[in-house]
Amino acid sequence: MDIFLGISASAGIGLGKAFVIPAVQKRTIPQKKIKPEEHEAHWNRFQTSLQKVSAKVANDLAAVKSDKLQSEIFETYFLMLNDPEFLGDVERTFAAGDRTIEYVLHAKTEEYAEKLRNSGNDYLAERAQDIRDIFGRVLNDLLDFHPFDIHQVPDGAVIVAHEMAPSDTIILSKRKIAGLALEEGGVSSHVGILARNFGIPAVFALNKITQHAKTGHVIVVDGDAGEITLNPDSASLADYENKISEQEKRIALLKEFRSRSALTKDGTKFTVMANIGTVEEAKIALEEGADGIGLFRTEFLFMSENTFNEESQFNAYKAVLQMMGDKPVTIRTLDAGGDKLVPMKDILVPPEKNPLMGLRAIRLSLTHPQQLRTQLRALYRASIFGNLKIMLPLITDISQVIKAKQIAAEVRDALQAEGLPFKADVPIGIMVETAAAAITIDRLATVSDFFSIGTNDLTQYTMGVDRENATVAPLYDELHLAVLRLIQTTIIFGTKAHLPISVCGEMASRKDGVMLLAGLGIRTLSMSPKLISSTKALLSQYTIAELDAYAAKAVGEE
Repeated sequence: MDIFLGISASAGIGLGKAFVIPAVQKRTIPQKKIKPEEHEAHWNRFQTSLQKVSAKVANDLAAVKSDKLQSEIFETYFLMLNDPEFLGDVERTFAAGDRTIEYVLHAKTEEYAEKLRNSGNDYLAERAQDIRDIFGRVLNDLLDFHPFDIHQVPDGAVIVAHEMAPSDTIILSKRKIAGLALEEGGVSSHVGILARNFGIPAVFALNKITQHAKTGHVIVVDGDAGEITLNPDSASLADYENKISEQEKRIALLKEFRSRSALTKDGTKFTVMANIGTVEEAKIALEEGADGIGLFRTEFLFMSENTFNEESQFNAYKAVLQMMGDKPVTIRTLDAGGDKLVPMKDILVPPEKNPLMGLRAIRLSLTHPQQLRTQLRALYRASIFGNLKIMLPLITDISQVIKAKQIAAEVRDALQAEGLPFKADVPIGIMVETAAAAITIDRLATVSDFFSIGTNDLTQYTMGVDRENATVAPLYDELHLAVLRLIQTTIIFGTKAHLPISVCGEMASRKDGVMLLAGLGIRTLSMSPKLISSTKALLSQYTIAELDAYAAKAVGEE
């Protein structure tokens, strides 16, 4: 019996037989020079391979159409295969040189991927994997190279691999995968997100697991503990089987909480809402018993739609508002830039050494106010179909809120002049996700209708830590006293100003985080839809006095 420690990417315990995906074979890229008269034939071969891969991506997209998350992966790939900037660069470089199309395509793919990898944030690094994956498939076709076919993985297997390409994730919806054990991969990677979405236990960052595991070995993926047990002894196997049985019972029990209100043991009521990025996720939120939408990340809509068209935005916002009925829907204005790549033809963001500190979120919107006006027009027009709240991201100064609200007033005046219906009293609040906002929260309270604490960025900026950087990741601590005191300050002044306060960061979905936030006075939490039932169940186990005591100890007041 061997135990390997890694990083939990998806909770739960999975048991099955290992299926070890062989190491990726390296392609041999032709280094020879070609003659000018050979260029046309090479380029025609490239176009043919590009079309074949595009057709295959279209088929994959059709196969997973019912799953929005997987659909977005293949939609992203389709956009990459038709990206005029990248393809134009490839064509210019090829036409000006004397190397094979395979050589040029490989070089350009690596060049673009390297830029993304060196951007300093995890989201862009994951896009580097995307571009290598999809244009790697074009290279495979050009070279008549046939790597391992992921569809060979059988039902009930635990996939063991160095890493999984985003396009390989189609297997997660086609097979009953028992677990994932990978040497590489980030928690926020496509593979990690999909594993959580499908409820597949997953552990990443496993050192040399592919060298020890063999196909057919019994393997346990403990996503709760972040460890792998290879060939467990009879006692350990029996223990894990019992845990899996208890896990299944717990899942069945949690379903009962979908229709219940979130109440503590002594009857204090909480509002538990959902974080979503697409219209389809709003339906999942309702099914999971959400009290509303605490955060609609509109940048994900733009990524998949590839447009800032007012009408398409209006239709999306309208659909979510109608779906949720009287339940509140908080829609965040575009949080683009930084670690979020959104195609913006009319908004050029120059390369930045530190994008997370650069032109992003509200800064980008106020620098290019037309984009904000278009989004606000769509939001106000949709407001008549439900209970809308508008939220501004990454606020650091009161002037940003004032300027954004001035633009909102201009939009309302324009809509009124055009005779278009809208709700004039839509609340406009802010995300508290910087130390600057938390420390000056008393001033921000004078111009805000509500606060939503974004603990992810608040922790990252407060601690000065890139949470996806493995060398400093242990320093990323949402429960650090500095972070807790900023949250506490926000709650104190927000309550004094009689403003609604919620938390929509990852802290709101962790057991210790929920207990701390509840004890500090938060009564509205927003999280992934799949975590709503377990949060309701957790709150039902404690009294407010117990939660208050837990939080007091954490902030040093006991």
